[in-house]
Amino acid sequence: MDLLLLIKAAIMGVVEGLTEFLPISSTGHLILAGTLLDFHDERAKVFEIAIQTGAIFAVIIVFWQRIRATIVGLPSERDAQRFALNVVIGCVPAVVLGLLLGKAIKAHLFTPTVVALAFIAGAFVILWAERRPPSAARVQSLDELTPLDALKVGLAQCFGLVPGTSRSGSTIIGGMLFGLSRQVATDFSFFLGIPILIGAGGYSLYKERALLSAADIPMFAVGLLFAFLSAWVCIRWLLRYVASHSFVPFAWYRIAFGVLILLTAHFGWVDWSA
Repeated sequence: MDLLLLIKAAIMGVVEGLTEFLPISSTGHLILAGTLLDFHDERAKVFEIAIQTGAIFAVIIVFWQRIRATIVGLPSERDAQRFALNVVIGCVPAVVLGLLLGKAIKAHLFTPTVVALAFIAGAFVILWAERRPPSAARVQSLDELTPLDALKVGLAQCFGLVPGTSRSGSTIIGGMLFGLSRQVATDFSFFLGIPILIGAGGYSLYKERALLSAADIPMFAVGLLFAFLSAWVCIRWLLRYVASHSFVPFAWYRIAFGVLILLTAHFGWVDWSA
């Protein structure tokens, strides 16, 4: 068993769990962390997608009561049926666009420079969204979401396909711009992530199964475990945070992080070419 590889897997798992649901791009952080750790071959790329499943299980646990109530109520309760339909509608745009453009995105956009620019651009969108008064939010509960609201958030989620943009950031900030309260936009982002991330992880494992072997099980197990634990901590903190705080600090973090990447790449302080 390669202890160094397991340590790298644990670090990548923590990075995934802490960044997946914040508006700061988990993919961007994983690309950069993988570069620094020299953990960026084809097998590592599958690993990065697969460990998202660990993070999403933390969402399932935190929101289990709502998920269970929806499943139980599907046969007869209109609220449950409407909520489930909204989740499906919100997922469709990103699934379709991901299948159509996934290869092109991986081939041309998975670079630190693109990540840095996406970080900075996304920061200005957050600052713009947070300038709107709280009274502008017309949707104050998940049960008030309409299918059109779900579709709009789903379209916003497509921007998250660009590494560095952030799936969570796209859905949360997009939802706020479309009239959802900060809390509702955050909660709906979590629910959209369940089928999206589980589907992406399963599809990646199946598609790239030839690259993997039984010897990779410990690496994946460690990554999934640490992604789950760190995501559980992060989700519980974020739910408390959004109740009384804005996302402006994340915008400034994105700008600082993006500028740092550009500087290190420009002056050659870090070799990002890998």
